[in-house]
Parts: sequence; C-alpha cells; structure tokens
Amino acid sequence: MDKKFMYNQLLAKMNNRGSHCRIYLKFFFVMAVYLLKMFSKVFNVLPLQERHLLYRLRTNISCLRLLCTPSCQDRDPAPLFISPEVQTLLKQLTRVDLGKVFRKRRNERKLAPPQYKFLTDDQLKQAVKEAREKVDRKLQMPPVVKSSGEVDEVLSLDPELKGYCDTAFVFTDISFGVSSRDRLVVVRDPDGTLRKASREQRSRMNQLYFPVGGRQMKMPRMFEEQYLKSLLEQHEYEFVLDRACIQLEPDDSEFHRIAATAYDHVDDHCQYDALRSTRHFGPLAFHLAFHRRIDNLLLDTIQAGRLDESAALVKLFHILHPKEKSQMDAHGQHDVEVVKMYIQADAVRKSSLELALQTYLDLEEQRQSVKESIQRAHGT
Repeated sequence: MDKKFMYNQLLAKMNNRGSHCRIYLKFFFVMAVYLLKMFSKVFNVLPLQERHLLYRLRTNISCLRLLCTPSCQDRDPAPLFISPEVQTLLKQLTRVDLGKVFRKRRNERKLAPPQYKFLTDDQLKQAVKEAREKVDRKLQMPPVVKSSGEVDEVLSLDPELKGYCDTAFVFTDISFGVSSRDRLVVVRDPDGTLRKASREQRSRMNQLYFPVGGRQMKMPRMFEEQYLKSLLEQHEYEFVLDRACIQLEPDDSEFHRIAATAYDHVDDHCQYDALRSTRHFGPLAFHLAFHRRIDNLLLDTIQAGRLDESAALVKLFHILHPKEKSQMDAHGQHDVEVVKMYIQADAVRKSSLELALQTYLDLEEQRQSVKESIQRAHGT
C-alpha cells in the first residue's frame, strides 16, 4: 500500500477519534526521543551500515511530530513560495554558476557560432545587464502549488440516453482567447451521465486543439515507476524534471508525484550538485524545508564551507515553520548562531552537523591565524 495513502488514512483516523490518539502518539514520540538520546552515545563507534540504519530510524521517528500537527498536505505552499523573502533565499541557495547555466545542452538545436565585438564601456555594461537578465530567465523556478485533485462534478443525469452508444462523447469549447484551465470540456458517458471532463481528458483535448510544443497526447512511459527509477539511478534529475514541466501542469497530482520522487532521490543520495545552478534547485530546497528534511542539505552546505547558504536554509525552514524551537531565538543572530540554534533544537542528524560545524569553525580560525601571520610578516 502506498505510504502517502497510509499516512493520510492514519491522520484521518486520528482526527475522527479525538485527542486521545494524539496524546498516545506524543507519549510514544517522547519515549522514542529518549531512546535515541541513549543510542546517540554509541553512534560514533558503530559500523557504517548500522550507523546508516540508525539515522534512518531517527529520521522516521522525527517525522512522527507531523502526526501531532496539521498535515503538510493541508497547507497551500503557493503563498509561501511566491513571497519575496522566500524567493530571495531560494535564489541564494541555487548558487549561480554561469558555466553551468550556459553550458551545451543535449537537444536538437544547433549551436550558434560565437560572435566577437568591440564594445565601449557603456555597451559592455548593457551587454552584462542583458546577460544577467538571460540568466534570470533560464533559472526561473517552476511554481510550487497545491495539488488540485481530480475533477468529479456531475452536470446532469439522463438515464433515457443509456445504451444509445457504447462510447463516451467529449464536447470541447474551442473558442480562441480562452485559457486551457477555463475552457469548457464536458463528457457524456454511455450511461447518460453528463459530467465535467477529468484532468486527463481535459489535458488531451487541450493538446489536440491547442498543442503545446514538446507535450505528448499520452503520458510518456518514462514517468512509469520502473523507468523513472532507472532514470533517477542514472542521476538524470534535470532531464526528468524538465520533461515533467513540459508534459504536466504544476498543480497536477502526477507532477507532484514525479517531482517529489526526484527530490527525495536527490536527498537520499546527496546528489545536490546535479541540480545546483538549475531552475529546479529552489523547488528542491523548498520541498525539503516544507517537509522538515533539511539536515542532509544543511550538512552539505557546511562541509562545502558555504555557511551563508546554511543560514539561508535555516531561515527558510523558520519561515515555513514559525513555531519551531530554534526560530524563537534566531532573529537578528549571526549566521553561525542561527545554524547552531537549529542544530541544538530541531536537527535530526545532530551529532554529524555539530561535528561538521565545529570542523568549519576550526578551519576558519586557522585561516584567520595564517592570514594575520602573513600580514605581520609583511609589516602590515
């Protein structure tokens, strides 16, 4: 059974049974945290395989807090995602690399030959400005919105038409100037029911009369579970996500499934560099922060020496979850203090993050000492 379906079923039962189930679950969570604290004392001496299993256990238990709070599925991420503060943090986390942004891509387009020009200072400034605008367009992030769900609206029941034909009739308004979302598409079923078209039927009709370049009439087989898994194992994350953006709308449940599968695979295998400097890294970071799973990415940024990105990730986490413990005292603090507060209060991989942060601080102290020694040697 699908894990997401089981989670929603459990949450529904909890809401129906009242507060007693929540109290029992909170008690279980407290006991689990106590046991994990005991395990953490021997964590560093365990073999690598057992250490990985213990981390997975800690991650799963930490997610039990979600069952004591409103589900993330009930929240609409769109207002948070489009807020200027969140967009600024996501662009900072993307870490723009011009070499990767303008790299040669695997498509059928021919490369334009390079052009060499003599420019004045003003013309050079204008060219740089245009190049930056082009980078912004290439790194425009796909929107993160709530899944709209399936359409199930019956317009009319006409049993006298039952048996008239053994196939359904689809009626589509093909008027120009009407958006694909607002276009009227209805279906007359063989049993005489007149209803609004499903998402899949609406998508096919829109593609039939108003085709979108690169979009297929039927769902590509690459999005089936077995083929999708094979592509992700080859680390073709950008290819999968680009193809999903062309084929599906951002509020489609299938798009949510494909994107979440790709993001989870990136996080599980720590392949963040595969999506850095692409338009998909911002939604990846937002997905991890929205579901309280930023520890692996936070560890990656600390080990890379990008503490500004680490602090930006924690600030993003605080915006999405303003009631977390570390958010209370983090306002106005230095980047190091912001990261420390998160590690102490809300982190799951506490020991690994503390070790990485301490290593970074020791290296920074050594670099500063060497720099001061060089300056004294030069008499400055």
